[in-house]
Amino acid sequence: MRITDVTVTLFSWDDIPPTTYAAHTGQFAGSSQLGLVTVNTDENIAGHAFLGSASWSAALDAQMVIDKLAPQIVGHDPLDREALHQALLERKRHVTLRSIGAVDVALWDLVGKVAGLPIHRLIGTYRHSVAAYASSAVLDSPEAYAAEAVSFRDRGWAAYKIHPPRRPDDDIDVCAAVRSAVGDDFKLMLDSTWSYGYEDAVRVGRAIEELGFHWYEDPLADDDMNGYVKLRNKLDIPILATEYGPETLQDYQPWITSGATDMLRGDVAAKGGITQMLKTAHLAEAFRMNYEIHHGGNSLNNVANLQLLLAIPNTTFFEVLLPDGAQKYGLVDDIEVDEHGMVRAPEGSGLSYQIDHDLIDDKMVAVLSSAGTATG
Repeated sequence: MRITDVTVTLFSWDDIPPTTYAAHTGQFAGSSQLGLVTVNTDENIAGHAFLGSASWSAALDAQMVIDKLAPQIVGHDPLDREALHQALLERKRHVTLRSIGAVDVALWDLVGKVAGLPIHRLIGTYRHSVAAYASSAVLDSPEAYAAEAVSFRDRGWAAYKIHPPRRPDDDIDVCAAVRSAVGDDFKLMLDSTWSYGYEDAVRVGRAIEELGFHWYEDPLADDDMNGYVKLRNKLDIPILATEYGPETLQDYQPWITSGATDMLRGDVAAKGGITQMLKTAHLAEAFRMNYEIHHGGNSLNNVANLQLLLAIPNTTFFEVLLPDGAQKYGLVDDIEVDEHGMVRAPEGSGLSYQIDHDLIDDKMVAVLSSAGTATG
């Protein structure tokens, strides 16, 4: 079997609700583009992934998939997945990790289809279900956060994570309001999205310690390793960092050896695919650390994250970023949380979720191909 070509089908994503999570996203709304990345073979078996998100159009990365990454894999055996991943990483100075991640996910999907197994089975299944937590957008008031948290608690979900206004006093007020509303037994987390200086991070951290929060995520700038070491030594609440800063497996080393974080973090878009994440999860396991998986930004990335999550022991939850209208698009049936607050393991081959090709055909903007033809 040989890879014959790679295509990226760009299609529009409309009716995205006004949403913001942090300064790095700003407020986005309206329309974006996703890209269906397809790795084709001479045996008519293809692997797929989605590129892009509601806040990051796939059009920004699509051409680099064709120009820089496709030449690294076309003509090769897709089952040589590790060799192909190393070849993709050779181009990481010239492309985004999002684009590498999309090709890596498509290769895993392809190999799963060849084997007739879901990706979690290929890796080695650890669990068949996982608890979900709801992850807020930035909302208008403490009361709005409290009401949303109560609604997910009452639906049986495992936890609720706050993306706050990013003003320390207001953030403390939000956290206090949510804790008061949900009671003492429901798990809460705070993701401050790199918003504080050290002094404010200590103050907010002490407040949520008293409120019994489960973890404290990204309070400082993502490259402030020294600040994280000091903060972790000052607080008792577990610190969760490394969502973006470390890009590859080797980049996590100083975060671990310096004691800058209690847990590691990543997703297929931010870290360059399933392959990198699997290695990092095992690295974390060796140091008795959790590897808490971030949302993926689009439906198939979330599926890829889920497949990995089902195959590693050192993670806790599946993150569901709200609202759905800014996260779910392009599948016939998307990941759903059941009445017990759980996400169940898929059992189809590869990624195991059906792509809505009729929608993609209807919303198609352009097709880019490594074979040298393009339409638009």
